[in-house]
Amino acid sequence: MNTTRQQTVITVKKALEVTHRALNEGEKLGVAVSVTVVDSAMGLVAFAKADGATPHSVLSSRRKANTAASTRRATGFMGEDLALPLPLATELQLTNIPGGAPLVFDKAVAGAIGIAGGTPDQDAQIATAASNT
Repeated sequence: MNTTRQQTVITVKKALEVTHRALNEGEKLGVAVSVTVVDSAMGLVAFAKADGATPHSVLSSRRKANTAASTRRATGFMGEDLALPLPLATELQLTNIPGGAPLVFDKAVAGAIGIAGGTPDQDAQIATAASNT
């Protein structure tokens, strides 16, 4: 019986590259964002806050990254049946607000990125652009 498994994880180097890409995308859109990159188990790997980003964007970006990592899907997909209950059940650690995206390498989720600071559509656009590796 196999008692171990291999898991793809994001390196710090790659997480920092993704973070810089997100900050640059935000700058192109004129949006000061917070960027969080987590591994597939929701462990923090990288974080950056652009000059002028709002204080609440720090937590929002982390929650978006956590949600994308744990569900392995971009945030914003939940229907009404989960959009409120899931955040409440997880003590607001997960969210349905767009702006989180999984980071996939070799067809495996290695982590996720969360963006906050703009509108939900802007955050999602930045997350998608930064996550395309």
